[in-house]
Amino acid sequence: MAGGVRAGSSSGNGRFTHTALAEINVTPLVDVMLVLLVVFMISAPLMQSGVQVDLPKANAGSLNEAPDQIVLVIGKNKQLSINGNVIAPGTLRPRLEAISKAKSNVEVFIQADQGVAYGFVAQVMAEVKKAKIHRVGLVTDPADPGFKL
Repeated sequence: MAGGVRAGSSSGNGRFTHTALAEINVTPLVDVMLVLLVVFMISAPLMQSGVQVDLPKANAGSLNEAPDQIVLVIGKNKQLSINGNVIAPGTLRPRLEAISKAKSNVEVFIQADQGVAYGFVAQVMAEVKKAKIHRVGLVTDPADPGFKL
């Protein structure tokens, strides 16, 4: 006669009492963690937003002059000028659109005074983007070698 294996202990009368298993099933926990990992991997890149800007690297040296470069200067009093020519308020986007239609690979370098509010500089950058110019850079002075963040 073949005998089966039973978990538990037998009392003297031939009956078995069942005991609880001391093992924890971690498979559902691993499944939930993998689902959360996938959700975060998919949603993390979608949370990034903002105006994309090609900024020059620190201590990269001077930029080469190219014929398709525009220097947009923002003065302390929020006065705008393109390549040294002062422009009237409200005419920035039409001028940039005309330039971008004439030249396909135009680059705009923004020189903003340190005292100008960040929000105004961001609005100017947005106007440049709306004029269909996608290569925008901020011009800065070389960093002080003793300056640390």
